[in-house]
Amino acid sequence: MILPRGIISDPTLPEIPASDIEVIRKILADRTGFQLSSYKDKCVRRRISIRIRATHSSTAAEYCTLLAGDDRELAHLVKVLTIHVSHFFRNPSTFQKLRQEIIPALFALSQKAGGRPLTFWSVGCSTGEEPYSLALLLLEHFAGQAAVTPVSILASDVNAAILDHARDALYGPERLGEVPPDLVARRFTPEGDRFRLCDEARAMVDFCRADLVSADPFPACDLILCRNVLIYFERPQQEVILKRFAGALAGGGFLVLGKSETLVGGARGNFQTVCPVERIYRATQ
Repeated sequence: MILPRGIISDPTLPEIPASDIEVIRKILADRTGFQLSSYKDKCVRRRISIRIRATHSSTAAEYCTLLAGDDRELAHLVKVLTIHVSHFFRNPSTFQKLRQEIIPALFALSQKAGGRPLTFWSVGCSTGEEPYSLALLLLEHFAGQAAVTPVSILASDVNAAILDHARDALYGPERLGEVPPDLVARRFTPEGDRFRLCDEARAMVDFCRADLVSADPFPACDLILCRNVLIYFERPQQEVILKRFAGALAGGGFLVLGKSETLVGGARGNFQTVCPVERIYRATQ
């Protein structure tokens, strides 16, 4: 679930009155479950303004009418609000740290607890590259440990449509730039000008729609990757989410944030820093 990093002022984009923002918020919440109010206002307004201009709506109110009666535009707006940019092994140094230290530590903890299963959760998984990267790590480097200790990989995103693309696991070469050629040869099958991930890796990941601001309980986890998601929430909501992550990682699990994110507010007391460079933290509860 990745909104665009740059918010560039554009005087040609239409202004949106607060009353129309409220109408759009209600339409999104009632018909898709998307909670607009949790996201930073500038990001939201710019993305909606782009759709107003793209649909040739003369006013924000006219766009509200269009949105209320056109399911295709509603789906398009959700897609715009949750722009997805990802690729396999994004930030390779983070995955190196996971492979060398974090995942081995989790398997060791599991064995001390009698071999209990492990759960990894990719939050804002977009088109699936991140959770599939975890699956490839396990297949390539931890096959023996995973045969003894079952590992579940959960992957969630607020955009249900994008999850269909993730399940399909068909990617252009631009998404595989960080994947070694020999790994591509072993684990991907060419289909035209794209590549499909092997069934073994696909079967390791369970995808579901989930919104971090909903009241639904977070799953109990040992590792949570939530990278470049929190920066688009307002600070109070970030703190709430981080505290809920700590509760989900109550067994001393690990949290990985994006390189431009950090712990905020009272949530700092729920984690200890493991690797500040890679934004890796461990729950203290």
